[in-house]
Amino acid sequence: QVQLVESGGGLVQAGGSLRLSCAASGRTYSSYNMGWFRQAPGKEREFVAAINWSGGNTYYADSVKGRFTISRENTKNTVSLQMNSLKPEDPAVYYCAAGDVYTMRVRTIPAQYDYWGQGTQVTVSS
Repeated sequence: QVQLVESGGGLVQAGGSLRLSCAASGRTYSSYNMGWFRQAPGKEREFVAAINWSGGNTYYADSVKGRFTISRENTKNTVSLQMNSLKPEDPAVYYCAAGDVYTMRVRTIPAQYDYWGQGTQVTVSS
């Protein structure tokens, strides 16, 4: 079992920055690929970014590529999402997720992740 707790959400002006953090506890954190997803009202949960177990490989949705950066520190059991140049289309609840490295096949699909945080709200004012 892995417990995930996100923090860092809030209100920011368009063009501004926020840094989301996710703290993990429980089973061996480094055995999991990590991802960030977001869900806006009335929309499906969508992939934002992912990072493999070692931190050596990162993946991004086209909509955030060049603006968001995912990173992880396995010694601290944390994963972060640095969000720059925030746009009016970025507001959503952002979720941290963990997926077993031995069973995950497609990192952009929510069903491939085994554990989820409670989410943190990001709001962007224009």
